[in-house]
Amino acid sequence: MIDHVSLAVTDLDRATAFYAMLLAPLGQRLLVRREGNCGFGKDYPEFWLNLRADANPGDGAHVALRARDCDAVDAFHAAALAHGGACGGPPGERSVTNGKCYAAFILDPFGNRVEAVTFPRD
Repeated sequence: MIDHVSLAVTDLDRATAFYAMLLAPLGQRLLVRREGNCGFGKDYPEFWLNLRADANPGDGAHVALRARDCDAVDAFHAAALAHGGACGGPPGERSVTNGKCYAAFILDPFGNRVEAVTFPRD
């Protein structure tokens, strides 16, 4: 089980603004803001951004966040593109080991790959 995820970013203010827009469609909001990090979540900080001034593009991670439905996946992707992210894979149905999912992938301005995914029922 995952309790939380942390991503390294080189500009905490820019990353906080970017992720505030990106995570809103998934029901997450900024819950904690400190000098060197911040945490987003629904009830507790599940998604952390940590300032790492020496991080290099491409050093980032891949994180998959569960969305409530396909509309939330679409909104997540649109928010990323509107606020400085890049498309890492457009919203759409994909085959996975246990059936099908609906997902979108973005690349944040700091080299991290973030996915929003839902598992709609037929």
